[in-house]
Amino acid sequence: MAQEYPLARFHFLVDWGGAKMSFTEVTGLVMEREKIEYRHSDSKDFSKMVMPGMLKSNNVTLKRGTFAGDYDLSDWFGIVANERVENRRDVTIKLLNEKHEPVAAWTATRCFPLKISASDLKSDANEVAIESLEFAHEGLKLMKF
Repeated sequence: MAQEYPLARFHFLVDWGGAKMSFTEVTGLVMEREKIEYRHSDSKDFSKMVMPGMLKSNNVTLKRGTFAGDYDLSDWFGIVANERVENRRDVTIKLLNEKHEPVAAWTATRCFPLKISASDLKSDANEVAIESLEFAHEGLKLMKF
């Protein structure tokens, strides 16, 4: 059955290794492939042939409000620092419909954190403090429902 309207992008859930966390923004869900350009030495064409190459991974960035006593992101950042393979996590981002059911999902495999950014502090502002986590992964897949 075809969807009548495009999906709204504001209702989503992030799951990383069994822990579900709320985030305000997810960016970097990009699946990209490098292209290989090649030309035979005896080709009569004056253009290159193009073939699909290796998959290319972009970093994913998660943003969320800062909570007192919540150290999950910084703990993961510290644990992975001295290890090459252990403590990597698969991160799944699910886009939800109005019934809170997943309608699209992306899984990033074998993720590890690259950067954690605290919110900018400003004495005359009244916005929520937002922290961000940027992580690398070894592959991004769109899951089918």
